[in-house]
Amino acid sequence: MTSIGTGYDLSASTYSPDGRIFQVEYANKAVENSGTAIGLRVKDGVVLAVEKLVHSKLLVPGANRRIQTIDRHIGMATAGLLADGRNISNRARSESASIRKTWSEQPTVNAISNRIALYAQVYTLYSSVRPFGISTIFAGIDKNGPSLYVVEPSGVCLGYHGAAIGKGRQLAKTELEKLNLSELSTREAVMEAARIIYLVHDDNKEKEFELEMSWIGDETNGLHVPVPADLLTEADRKAKEALENFE
Repeated sequence: MTSIGTGYDLSASTYSPDGRIFQVEYANKAVENSGTAIGLRVKDGVVLAVEKLVHSKLLVPGANRRIQTIDRHIGMATAGLLADGRNISNRARSESASIRKTWSEQPTVNAISNRIALYAQVYTLYSSVRPFGISTIFAGIDKNGPSLYVVEPSGVCLGYHGAAIGKGRQLAKTELEKLNLSELSTREAVMEAARIIYLVHDDNKEKEFELEMSWIGDETNGLHVPVPADLLTEADRKAKEALENFE
């Protein structure tokens, strides 16, 4: 058998001769086949935005959300397998409740992210399970200020000023790097996030999508809530105009 052939990809606990774990790479492919999700950490909060691909016209708008609330001050956005995302969100809520019960204090985004990273990494150790086909952005405001972390299928957990996962990750990352995130307000970040999601979707324009957004900041009193409908509509309109001018 070779390192690119059958055999070494049958178990997450088997290394190939060149040190790769194919099951983890397959999980990353599941993430890359999903709609794009981005997170922007700005001066007064954090904004999450997701390109939720609509696979059927029969689906109810707003169903199968890819942005979920973990704690009152923490939200998460996912790219990858939707069912795996629900498993991760339930685990994150349990970890958050555990920290509140044990230490009688508000959990930090860093603590939740690291616990979920350990949980994800355990699923790469045994042949009886498979890695999660999901990458997750955790965002929130805690005693350390605005925070943004990404947990990958391998269990890697990294902090970011701006993060992108999913199919349009590279283009979104390029656009995020052009922004001076430390100078933006959450309202400005909402506009920029919508513009970036529309820009990355342009490469996949044969599929319909819903723009899903949430934010945490001074305007929300530190709570993770969906972006208000009027602001979302305005961001949607400006993003479409920017895309037409870009073309």
